Amino acid sequence: QVHVVESGGGLVQAGGSLRLSCAVSGEDALTYSMGWFRQKPGKEREFVVVDKWSGDTTYYQDSVKGRFTISRGNAKNTVYLQMNSLNVEDTAIYYCVADKVRFGIQEEVYDYWGQGTQVTVSS
Repeated sequence: QVHVVESGGGLVQAGGSLRLSCAVSGEDALTYSMGWFRQKPGKEREFVVVDKWSGDTTYYQDSVKGRFTISRGNAKNTVYLQMNSLNVEDTAIYYCVADKVRFGIQEEVYDYWGQGTQVTVSS
């Protein structure tokens, strides 16, 4: 059974930074494609950044390029999302996603989802 657990959300002032963490626990030895989606209040869920299991491909949403960085942890199937220069438009519930085989920016690609962590940016 696979579990996805996020942490690190919270309240921050505009211009500030936060780091989200995500760990996937499973019973296999695979490296998962992982990433983050978010859902802003009253909006549909959208992709933020995704990182392929092979380590050679990463996609960022245009609005976060240069501000957000995804990185892999030393522990297998852990990722971090460093978010800098946050603005109120980044306020959302952030979901960590993972998949054993597939990769892409569509949410349908990912079989495994975390429970979500709230990020609130105040002006």
